[in-house]
Amino acid sequence: MKTIMLLLAALALWQNWGKIDRWLNPPQASSASGEIVLYATSWCGYCAKTRELLQSDGIAYREVDIENDAVGRRQYDAIGGRGIPVLDMRGQIIQGYNPTAIRAAY
Repeated sequence: MKTIMLLLAALALWQNWGKIDRWLNPPQASSASGEIVLYATSWCGYCAKTRELLQSDGIAYREVDIENDAVGRRQYDAIGGRGIPVLDMRGQIIQGYNPTAIRAAY
């Protein structure tokens, strides 16, 4: 019985290692160098609103389509992306469409 429980615990650890590793070693923002990165998709309405806000305020940014860019998707996952849009403003992560937070971070 102890062997079965040990095997089940090992299996659970193996299946969730990515989550455990992110918890033990929190990811660092990828654009702390001064670059602003928008993680988005082409079909998202809030992503479109975020694009419009950045453009109307004259904020230069780089956009990453998390559905079509595998490297971008891994970066999105590494910074703890939960939904879209996610904006990485020089290391400050803004989840969702939040004009107040976006303008305060710039």
